[in-house]
Parts: sequence; C-alpha cells; structure tokens
Amino acid sequence: MADVAKQAGVSKNAVSLALRHDPRIPSVTRERILRVCRQMGYRPNPTVGELMARLRKGRHPAARAPLALINANRDPQAFVHHPTIPTYVAGCRRRAESLGYFLDDFWLHDPRMDGNAMCRVFHARNIRGVVIVGLMDENRLPSTFLPVIERYPCVVTGVSTRDPALSYACVDHHRLTLEAMEQVRALGYRRPGLVLDRVIDALVSGRFTAGYLVGQRHLPSRDRLPPFYDVAEARRRPALFYEWKQRYRPDVIFTLYNVVQDWVEAEGLRVPDDLGLVQLEVRASQPEWAGMNQHNDLVGEAAVDMLVGMIHRGEKGAPEFPRATLIGATWRDGTTVRLQQCRSGRAVI
Repeated sequence: MADVAKQAGVSKNAVSLALRHDPRIPSVTRERILRVCRQMGYRPNPTVGELMARLRKGRHPAARAPLALINANRDPQAFVHHPTIPTYVAGCRRRAESLGYFLDDFWLHDPRMDGNAMCRVFHARNIRGVVIVGLMDENRLPSTFLPVIERYPCVVTGVSTRDPALSYACVDHHRLTLEAMEQVRALGYRRPGLVLDRVIDALVSGRFTAGYLVGQRHLPSRDRLPPFYDVAEARRRPALFYEWKQRYRPDVIFTLYNVVQDWVEAEGLRVPDDLGLVQLEVRASQPEWAGMNQHNDLVGEAAVDMLVGMIHRGEKGAPEFPRATLIGATWRDGTTVRLQQCRSGRAVI
C-alpha cells in the first residue's frame, strides 16, 4: 500500500479509503488511485479485510477466504455452454480476483451432494460465502439447499428468489425495456411489440412488461400493442405468433429470442426493411442485432461485492430485508433496425 501511495502521490490512508470507495475521497482522486493499483498489480488481502471488519466487531478472523460459486442451472456445464451464464461467471471471477478471493465451483443439482453435504465441504475448505448463478426457469431454490442458506451468506445473480428471498444483483429490467422503447421511438418506429415468454417475465416480477407498458404511455392508444407471451407454444406452432403479428401489425419487435427472426423471415419479410427487431439481451457473438447490453459481467461483479460486504459484517441466513443491486443496461446499435421514414417520405429526426 505504501508503494501505491508513493506512486499516486497520496497518503496510505487515502489509498485505504479509496479501496473502500469511501465518500471522503473525491471521485477523481479515487479513480486515479485505483488506476495506479491496477497498473502496479496491487490486490487487497481478503483475510486482512475480514480481519479489520471483525476487529471492529470484536471477533477473530478466519485463516482463508475462498468463496463458493454455485451453478443453479439444470445443465451441469452451463458455466461453459450456456449462451449467457458464462458472462455472469466471468464477472464473478474477475471481481473475486480483484478483491483477493478465489472461487470454488459447485453444481446445485449434483445428486451426490445435498445442502448438508455441501456445508461439510464448505467447512472443510473454509469457504466463507456463496454466489448463486444460473437460475433461469424458476426462482425457488430446492429445500435441500436450506442448510447452506442458514449457515452462509448467499447472493443470487440475475433474478430474485422466493421462500426464502435472498439478496441479489441483476440488470434493471424495467429501465432496460423503457430505454429500448425510447430508442426505437427516436428512430421513428410507431408500433413496438413485445415477444416474451411469460415464465421469464414472471421470474423478474413482470419488470420487462412494466417497462414496456410505461413506455407505451407516450404512444397513441391505437399504437399500444399487447405483448405476445406464448413463445414456448409458438416454437411448436408458429401460427400463434403470426396471428398476433397480423392482428396488431407491429413495426418493430422487442424479444429475447433469435427464433423470432426466423419466423419473420419465413414469412418473406426482410429485417429491417419490413420489420425491425430489437434483442433485449444482445450478445457479442451476434453483433448484427440492435438491442440492450445487460452487462451481465457487471452483475456478477456486483454480486461478489455484495457477498464480500456480508462476510465482513458477519451476516448469514435469509435476510429479513433482502437487498438488490440493479445494473443499468445500455443500447447497442445494429443492423436489425433502421431510421424510419415519415409519411412525407423524409427521415424521422
């Protein structure tokens, strides 16, 4: 820390405050100190951080500070093969490393390990807390996992859980969809539609729909289209999607599913000439899609930040008042939308 202070031209106390993001340090100075830390390869010692926190509470520190990273997806290889989960994982690992921790991977649905067995492994490895990644089709953790929740601080990424409700980090789905609405309106689209599986919307407490409906307040009533939720059934019977599209005539569609482009093009329509498409979770592997970058890696980072704070405060068990950290999404330009022409033939500005 002394070397960092010398290089940055500040005191050791200023470095300590900057590493804790203390508001007494001006943001410009804090960013300069953190930049020097990164350049010098400085990493805080997690044991020292926990020591200082526990000394303030009159407790003894632990010797090691590994964290558990639990794959809650049904696919045991989701950390590698899933289209979005690896991004969360990358953020978790990056943040843990920057704080001096390391992550030990587990699979929630491992038939050889229930919650009690997991606790025994955690105890043997001196694991201090848990980040849960990969809940995609449900928001309840299995009852066999309760012993872990009772004995360790836990943070969930991506969605909120129920029974019990745990603290979590996720993208701000409401603001994400509202921002997408504002972007397409700026391009001149008049009749945006939402194609979303109702199960996914329920997992995020309807926040996708909420942002969509709030965004519709700026549209004439005739252009406020109802969402299409029957995505799972439409994968078997695309006619359901075509019926909705023919009835409501959207000029741009928000969705999470690339199959929507297949459906549209199977009708002989051209994207974006005949219909615009907006991906609500753009991926680096598909740069042509316009849409919203959810920054799931930053969600993973935020989850680790939350967990480390809980460890330092000695928290464990289901919290009485769960906390949420929301990460803002940003618009990414792409070729699936275009500037619209007004009725006079001039481009909308």
